[in-house]
Amino acid sequence: MSVTVQRLDDGIAVLTIDAPPVNLYSLQLHADFDRALDEIVADLPRALLIRAEGRVVSGGVDVAQFHARKTKAETKALYDRMLELPTRIDELPVPTIFAAHALTLTWAFEVAVACDIILASEKAKFGLVERVIGLTPTMGGTQRLAARAGVGRAKEFVFTGDLYPAETMERWNVVNRVLPVEGFDEAVLSFVRSIAVGPTKAFGAAKDILRHFEAGGVPEANAHTTAIASELFDTADLQGGMESFLRDGPGRASFQGR
Repeated sequence: MSVTVQRLDDGIAVLTIDAPPVNLYSLQLHADFDRALDEIVADLPRALLIRAEGRVVSGGVDVAQFHARKTKAETKALYDRMLELPTRIDELPVPTIFAAHALTLTWAFEVAVACDIILASEKAKFGLVERVIGLTPTMGGTQRLAARAGVGRAKEFVFTGDLYPAETMERWNVVNRVLPVEGFDEAVLSFVRSIAVGPTKAFGAAKDILRHFEAGGVPEANAHTTAIASELFDTADLQGGMESFLRDGPGRASFQGR
């Protein structure tokens, strides 16, 4: 398999892409990714880290799989299939973190912006380079980039097809944090652990509220916030967190993700 899942302590799941030499998107890789996500959904972690092995995160897609389509209908079916992958990641009810250690092109970038948080090494670069074959991104990267950086930046990113360094993407609010190359993996895991020990269901509620915000702004989010938040009443983490606050003061609660 080109995509595997490893379970760590603190409820962390690590999904690793490893399809040498440069982790190109293919239907086989997508099928492997689906199986990995099935495993994640069947036993939800408290945080999911998505990362890649190799000298790059991804060099792009297997263009031959696009060229093999002989009709517009076949092509649309392929694009529909491709869009399913970041959508599944976006819908996960737990925090998702993408680690970009190096060059991250096309489909991998579109997966990255479907995650909640992107951590990048200082040497990472990003690009949606579909213009080189006369295509536009098909896996939601354009619109998810616009949600983070604005429509003008998304147009620039797609129209130029340039490679943008991590520091630029951080300035655009696409990358959350840029970390040193030295010790990158350790720093990423430390960050993920800090999220995984938190109140997982409360984080899922925050994701739900923000989905409503993305769909209709503050009024849409406000219309759903109290119903979403009140569903946390029965969680052990909220009840235990309030008891800990009253008994021991702030910042001393331990959460179980329940």
